[in-house]
Amino acid sequence: MASRPKQATPRPAPRLYLITPQISDASLFSAQLISALEAGDVAAVMLRLGDGPERALINCAKSLAVSVQGKGCALLIDDRFDLVGRAGADGAHLTGVATFVDAIGQLKPERIAGAGGLVSRHDAMVVAEQGADYVMFGEPDATGRRPSLSAIEERVEWWAEVFEIPCVGYAASLDEITPLARAGADFVALGEFVWRDKDAVASVIAEVGQTLRLPEPAA
Repeated sequence: MASRPKQATPRPAPRLYLITPQISDASLFSAQLISALEAGDVAAVMLRLGDGPERALINCAKSLAVSVQGKGCALLIDDRFDLVGRAGADGAHLTGVATFVDAIGQLKPERIAGAGGLVSRHDAMVVAEQGADYVMFGEPDATGRRPSLSAIEERVEWWAEVFEIPCVGYAASLDEITPLARAGADFVALGEFVWRDKDAVASVIAEVGQTLRLPEPAA
C-alpha cells in the first residue's frame, strides 16, 4: 500500500458509484437503472439484493448485469460474494473487516473486492493491506446511522492524501457531493435520493454531473 503521489495538476472530477435499493425483480427496476446509466458518468453499480430464493436472486443480478456492463460499468453485489461468479457480476462490496477477510480469497484476483463499513482508520488500513480495490466512507449502517459530513470529509481527505487505493465517499444528498469531491474522493456514491422518483432519475443524475464540475478554487 503506497503513498499517493502529490498531484501537480488538478484532480479529475469524481466518477459516480450508484447504490440500488433492495431489488428482487430486475424487471421492476431495469428501466430506472438504464436511465441513470445513460444520464451521467457512472463507473460502478452496487446491487443490493432483496429477499427471495437464491436462483431468483442470481437471475435478477444476471439480468441487471447485462444493462450495467453493456454501458461499460462494473456491477458489484452488496455482501453476497457467494453469488458473484454465478451471477456474472464483476465483484462484491463487502461490509466490515470480518466479511472482507472471509470473502477476499473467493474474489481475488479475478474480481473486484471493495470494502465499506469501516469504523476506524485502522479498519481501512487493514482491508487495504488485505487487497481491497477501494474503500468507502460515509455509508449508513444497518440502522441507517452514519457519521457527520465533517467526519466523512476528514476521513476522505486523509485517505486521498496518503493512499493510492481509490476512495468512495457516500453522499446522502446533493448538498454533500461538492464537499466530498473537494475532500478528494475518487468516486461519489449515490443512494436512496436518486431513486425516490422513478420518473426523475435521469434529471437527478444530470444535476449531480453538473455539481461535480467543480469551479477552480480561489487563489
